[in-house]
Amino acid sequence: MTGNLPVAGAVRSLWWAARIPGARAPFDTASLRVYYPARPTGSDAERLSGVIPADPAGAPYPVVVLVPGINVGQDGYRWLATRLAAEGFVAVTYDWVGELFAGQYGITPGVDLDAARPDGYGSAPTIRSLRPVLDALAKIDGPVQGLLDLDRVGLIGHSAGGTVSLQSARFFPEVKAVATYGAHNMVATMLGWPAGSIPPAQVDSAVMLVVGSADGVMNGSADRYGEDAATRADPVTRTFDEALTDRDGENLLVRIEGANHFAIVDPVDHTAARAFLDQPGEADPSAVRSLLTQLYRDFFRYHLKADTVARDALGHGSELVSIRRR
Repeated sequence: MTGNLPVAGAVRSLWWAARIPGARAPFDTASLRVYYPARPTGSDAERLSGVIPADPAGAPYPVVVLVPGINVGQDGYRWLATRLAAEGFVAVTYDWVGELFAGQYGITPGVDLDAARPDGYGSAPTIRSLRPVLDALAKIDGPVQGLLDLDRVGLIGHSAGGTVSLQSARFFPEVKAVATYGAHNMVATMLGWPAGSIPPAQVDSAVMLVVGSADGVMNGSADRYGEDAATRADPVTRTFDEALTDRDGENLLVRIEGANHFAIVDPVDHTAARAFLDQPGEADPSAVRSLLTQLYRDFFRYHLKADTVARDALGHGSELVSIRRR
C-alpha cells in the first residue's frame, strides 16, 4: 500500500442509469450520479479501483433527488449534491436527454403533457423521470447497495424541475418533503389553461419554496402564462398562497435578497438553457450557495430525520433571507 490515506468524512460518487418507459431510443435512458458519505480505508482495492466504501455509520441514508431545470446539466448541481452528502444524505442528480416539445430535445425532467392539461391535471404525475430514477436506485449496485432509505426521499426541483415536483409529489409515497428553487405552479395557456392559472399543488408533504429577488427568468416567461411581466403578481408568492394548503407553519416561502434564477447552479453553462434572461445577481454567489446549503440541509434534516433542532434553525443568521410560514 502506497501514498497518502484519503481524509476521513469524504464524499464520493458513483454512476448509474435508469431506463425511461415509453421513451424512444436513443432518448430512453437517464444517467444518474449518486453522491454518498464515504469511509476511506486506504486499502489497495481503493487505490486500484477508485471505489471507496460508503460510511455505514449513518445508514440507512435518506435520499435527496435534485430534479433539474430544462437544459441544465447535472454537473451544475454537483456543488449542492456534494454538500448534502457531507451532511449525511445520499444526493442524486441526473441527466435525461429527451423530447422537450415541438421535436426539440434536451435535458428534461420529462413533462407528461396529458397530465398537465386541465382535463388530466391531478390524475397522474406530470414528471416522467422520477419513478424510473427511484426504481433504479432500488436496484443499485456498488458501495451504497443496501444503505439507502428509499422510504425517506426529499426532492429539490429547480425551475421546471420544481414545477413538476410540485405537481407530482403526492403520487410518490416515499417523498416526504419537497423543496424548490426558482419555481412556481403556474400552468401554460398553450396547454389549455386560462391566463394566470395556478392549480392546487399535488403535494401531501411540507413544501419549501425558495426564490431569489433578482430572478429574471420567471419574468422573461410571463407570456407563457398569459401575463404581462410588468404587471403580474409574483408567481412564487401566489403559489405559496393559492396552491399550497396550510400545514401549521411547516410550509415555507424563502426569499433570498439579490439571488437570481441560476444562483443554485455552479458553474452556469451559458451555452444552454436561458441564463441570458436572468438578472445579474447582486448577492455574493458563494454566500448564496452557503445559504442554500443551510436551508436545504435543515429542511431535510427535520422532515427526513425528525431533527427538531434543524427545524428551529431554518433560515436564521442571515440578513439576506426572509421567511413566511403557513
